[in-house]
Amino acid sequence: MRIGNGKVFKCFDQYFCLHFEAFQLGMAPVYMAFLRFMGDETDARDYSYSLEVGGNGRKLIWEGTPRSVRDGHRKVRESNDGLIIQRNMALFFSGGERKELKLRVTGRIWKERQNPDGEVIIPNLST
Repeated sequence: MRIGNGKVFKCFDQYFCLHFEAFQLGMAPVYMAFLRFMGDETDARDYSYSLEVGGNGRKLIWEGTPRSVRDGHRKVRESNDGLIIQRNMALFFSGGERKELKLRVTGRIWKERQNPDGEVIIPNLST
């Protein structure tokens, strides 16, 4: 996945978009992965998701409720509502000589209300 792009998934007969973006948090460059629900905020609350990124024996995990697509990227970024990866940690996870970004973001989506055991695995994403 290219930095700043999203990937759409169909789960539970609904559409979700996984985003991965680079931006500045204060003076520090960071990366952020988050999930948006293709519908309104009320329906988005029916679902939960987790995202994981890692490497070199370490990992970061984020769990949350997807944001509605009606919430813009800026609103999501400003609320820090997603998996935030500092650049130095992203390079550490990428291995090698810490010069090239090679992150693997994985995750899952599950429905909270009707079927608590139901979940969908998000395929591996690479940047």
